[in-house]
This record gives sequence, structure tokens and C-alpha cells, in this order.
Amino acid sequence: MMKQAKNTICLWYDGDAEDAARFYTKVFPDSSIGAVHHVPGDLPSGKKDDVLTVEFSVMGIPCLGLNGGPMFKHNEAFSFQVATADQAETDRYWNAIVDNGGQESACGWCKDKWGLSWQITPIALTKAVTDPDSAVAKRAFDAMMQMKKIDIAAIEAARRG
Repeated sequence: MMKQAKNTICLWYDGDAEDAARFYTKVFPDSSIGAVHHVPGDLPSGKKDDVLTVEFSVMGIPCLGLNGGPMFKHNEAFSFQVATADQAETDRYWNAIVDNGGQESACGWCKDKWGLSWQITPIALTKAVTDPDSAVAKRAFDAMMQMKKIDIAAIEAARRG
């Protein structure tokens, strides 16, 4: 049983919160599924015993998946930002999301098949675009702007000039 968090991210799904939670816990370390709660009676958008909520964590962040129906969709106003140590970790997370029905976006962003946005952000990128030397930071930033999945070697090359 998961400890009750003081603050939990509630993510709205259209009937597939449990599938999403299972995917996230398979892909990301320090992730787990807690309680799965079922609808106690029929609703306009569901039937008794359908999954209503799923308690889970993604990389230690407590979440609640709510099967609320088709009214609301995820968008880029909310995203998970995952700091990666190297290209292999960057590739592993990016490919897991995109290859599971997701889609690529720009600058290290991608969406999973449920529409939730993820920023797969190498630590090397963050260091490069925040370099105290503004010329170095701009070169790295300009290189990033041309990418979908971040290529750390290309960022480091841009950083060096």
C-alpha cells in the first residue's frame, strides 16, 4: 500500500488509467502501482466495477489516474521532465514512449499514446543551455532547437563551438 501523499498529481484518462500506470511503472525506475479503485455504481460515463482511479508513482512522484471520460485531454501545459544521465538513458525513455504509440515533438519533448507530454532532458543539455558564457549557451540552444530527441554529442559539439 502506498503512503498517502500530501500532494498528488491527478491525471485524467478516458478509461485507460490503469494501462498508462502499468506502462509508466514498466519504463521508469522508482515507479509503482498502489490501489486500484472501482466505480461503486453505474455512472453516465461508466458502469459499476469499472476502474475509477489508480494510485501510482512515476519516478517517486505520486499520481492518481482518474478515468473521467473523454471530456478532457492532456496537453503541453503539463509535462513530466525527466533528467537523463547519458544518451543511452535518453534513448531508452524516448524510444519507450514513442514506440508505444507516442509521438515525437521538438526540443526533447514527446507525447505518450495517452497524450501526456514528456520532456526527456539530458543533464548535459541543461548545463549547456545555462552555461554562464552566453555564446556557449546560445550555440547549444540553437542546436537543441533543430532536434526532436536530444543528441548529446551534437549538443556538446555545439557547446565547444
